[in-house]
Amino acid sequence: MSASIGIMGCGWLGFPLAKVLVKNGYEIHGSTTSKEKTPELEAAGIEAFCIALSENGIEGPISAFLKPISTLIVNVPPRLRIAPQESYVQKMQFLLDAITASEVEKVIFISSTSVYGDIEGDVTESTTPVPSSASGKQLLLAEKLFTQTPNLQSSIVRFGGLIGPHRHPVTNLSKKKQLANGNIPINLIHLDDCIRIITTIIEKAYWGELFNAVYPYYPSKRDFYTQEAIKMGLPKPAYGIENRKKGKKVISDRLLNVKKFTFMTSVLSSFTTEK
Repeated sequence: MSASIGIMGCGWLGFPLAKVLVKNGYEIHGSTTSKEKTPELEAAGIEAFCIALSENGIEGPISAFLKPISTLIVNVPPRLRIAPQESYVQKMQFLLDAITASEVEKVIFISSTSVYGDIEGDVTESTTPVPSSASGKQLLLAEKLFTQTPNLQSSIVRFGGLIGPHRHPVTNLSKKKQLANGNIPINLIHLDDCIRIITTIIEKAYWGELFNAVYPYYPSKRDFYTQEAIKMGLPKPAYGIENRKKGKKVISDRLLNVKKFTFMTSVLSSFTTEK
């Protein structure tokens, strides 16, 4: 196989994804904002580019990064908790302008289930998003930038909470007291599942699609994070009085039904056997 794919953002998800795609025979261009990381990318067989997006423009060789590729994975999450806040939508607009001036034909935009906000009950790809957070609102606007661009085939993947190597919510929750919403369900997905979903979209040419991507297992936060803390030898998180919210379960009609993506084998499933 000889094909070129670009990954804008070789971080916690993008870097291991790039290594899998290299192993699968693709030529990979990967971007990082850190010059110190470029040797690590190059050692993994990735052609590395130091590129930084901001609301004022793009720093770095974006044209060289995009020139030989036809498929681009945009894996740049909003950083709205860092002061001063930047306009994520404007950053994506600058990127989109560069894309439309290139030969890129297909995009996978990595989004989040945060676009659904505080909706309760079952949530599918047919559910109208009602984002409540600043990041959710800007992600939804960014999604529309890509899906509404003529001559660009864009697929959107809305991931739930990400877990995997060196990343687990319980590490931050374990010492907290009076946590809210212990009765609502988790909506998580493991790194391995994320990678397999993205690679399958590419290999099966599922373009112009929208995918919710959450492992289909929904214990309460209280039950799940308590058990995970015990497994990891951490203090158990302390939840306060429950409210009447039932929370949401993010379900994928497309991953689990329409396209028969029955391959999500996350370590989340170990909770049921180790409880």
